[in-house]
Amino acid sequence: MELVNFELGILDKIQEIFKSGFMDGFMPFVSKLGNEGIIWIVLALVMLIIPKTRKIGLTVTVALIIDVLLCNVFLKPLIGRPRPFTYNDYNLLIKIPSGFSFPSGHTAVSFSAAFALLFSKSKIFVPALILAIIIGFSRMYLYVHFPTDILAGIVVGLFCGKVSSMIIGKIDRFKE
Repeated sequence: MELVNFELGILDKIQEIFKSGFMDGFMPFVSKLGNEGIIWIVLALVMLIIPKTRKIGLTVTVALIIDVLLCNVFLKPLIGRPRPFTYNDYNLLIKIPSGFSFPSGHTAVSFSAAFALLFSKSKIFVPALILAIIIGFSRMYLYVHFPTDILAGIVVGLFCGKVSSMIIGKIDRFKE
């Protein structure tokens, strides 16, 4: 319970520092970009369609698939951590999310795509990373994830991006 209280203190501090009308509108919008990983799925599909970026798109796609399996099918049900708003009486700015808190799925899927782009040496890695960071922060601002949920999401994303890159690299070498 000590860790929970410490992390709730961080979330409260985020509210104290950043709370504003602008952020109350912007953060739900940014968070929604990560819903179901839709922005990353669209990015992967666009890259798969363009011959020049097809391999990168495939790497992103595989990273997203690994992320769904690892994060949503395995880790969240295994750990079963309640969300922060269940501990404090907090008026959410978004619809109450279903499922467990750890790790943050929005953060994991975002960083899976961003790290897949990094390991593929894509020029859009930096904008993707910036968006992934903002999405992860939005989940804390919206009081639906603890800071350790976000950190775990980043680690899951790094793992998924790296494994995907290795898989696609092996397939490429096998084809030669």
